[in-house]
Amino acid sequence: MVDAATPAHARYLVGALLQLPVEVLRRRVAAAVVAAGFPNYRPAHAAVFMWLGAEGDRISDLAARVGVSKQAMGETLQYLERHGYVERAPHPSDGRATLVRRTERGWAVNRVARSVVEEVQAEWEGLLGEAAFGELLGLLRRLVERLGEPAAVAADPRMLPRSSGRRRGPAAGGPGPIPSVAETVEEVVP
Repeated sequence: MVDAATPAHARYLVGALLQLPVEVLRRRVAAAVVAAGFPNYRPAHAAVFMWLGAEGDRISDLAARVGVSKQAMGETLQYLERHGYVERAPHPSDGRATLVRRTERGWAVNRVARSVVEEVQAEWEGLLGEAAFGELLGLLRRLVERLGEPAAVAADPRMLPRSSGRRRGPAAGGPGPIPSVAETVEEVVP
């Protein structure tokens, strides 16, 4: 039974239990992206980099996915376009529509973010232990699959690191190189 004598962390419901780690990730990602040479990045831009489809999206589709108005999304995208993170292109099948898609600079932001999340996963695996953290990841992945929500770009090959000899830890998603943040952006930021 949960009552006033129960420690605060044991009284949290699923919303807080999911949101608190997400906030830690957001702060870490934002700091790393800025430190990696993207001074125009703001935490408010995270939703665009997370939910913009790999091949681009119409502004209205992206706004709906993120849960903001088309006008608000348009303003955010104009800012990101001015700073070289996204570009507009003709829609391949609808001549009246325009797609917004990442530039190479935008993909570099996503790669930095992924690298930070992989580092945090390794830290959290150390806190919980490999088996417990593996179980947590497995349960969250199963929940996401069953919810049927779009997967954003997390699995797109352009999110994967480009070079380095270091190996990922078990919590980071399997074998392969993890570059430092500097290695991730060296081709994009002068």
